[in-house]
Amino acid sequence: MVKKAPRRTAERILEVTLELFNRFGEPNVSTTLISAELGISPGNLYYHYPAKDELINSLFDRYEHALNELLNASDGVRDVEDAWFFMHSLFELIWQYRFLYRDLNDLLSKNRRLETHFQQVLKNKTRAVKALLDGMSRTGAVSIDSRDVEATATSMVVVLTYWLSFEYVRDPRRALEPENAQQALLRGAQHVLNLLMPYLEQGQRTHLLKLVGAYNNADK
Repeated sequence: MVKKAPRRTAERILEVTLELFNRFGEPNVSTTLISAELGISPGNLYYHYPAKDELINSLFDRYEHALNELLNASDGVRDVEDAWFFMHSLFELIWQYRFLYRDLNDLLSKNRRLETHFQQVLKNKTRAVKALLDGMSRTGAVSIDSRDVEATATSMVVVLTYWLSFEYVRDPRRALEPENAQQALLRGAQHVLNLLMPYLEQGQRTHLLKLVGAYNNADK
């Protein structure tokens, strides 16, 4: 039990840090604030995470691992319903680590490790979206010229990456609060998949509109 205690403390530190980063934004959260929130001394925090960047990197590692597992599921997307569920799951994960996206440019400018790893995140997202398009093409859910795949995949990844920033600009005081999460995620998934509208088979287009309408009505 004694050996497990340090790991439990380290885990709790990450949980509280993630909550504070998400709530206030990483630049506005100091290690002193994290220590106070946990009710531990700054020295105890420093023992587990000697620098703030180590907290950021540890949280990013968790996000990247979960993201890569989820992106692998893109191979199983065959139709609009699969794509809707996949995109919504992606946005749920992004929301869970939303501080990364809220403060993305600032974080990348200060943290070389994040800068290099996030480039790989973009590549992995793009690869996953291409796999999604390929799977939907093989079932006839979409009909897309091979010359349009790269640009469409890139556009979808741009929305995936910057959607929460757009939500924040629209309503800085409330957009990233937990009570607004569901609507923000639904809008994000909707706008990513709207990029497929010109390529969707008619029945799939109709089904997407029904899915969007059903979720929007359920949330009112």
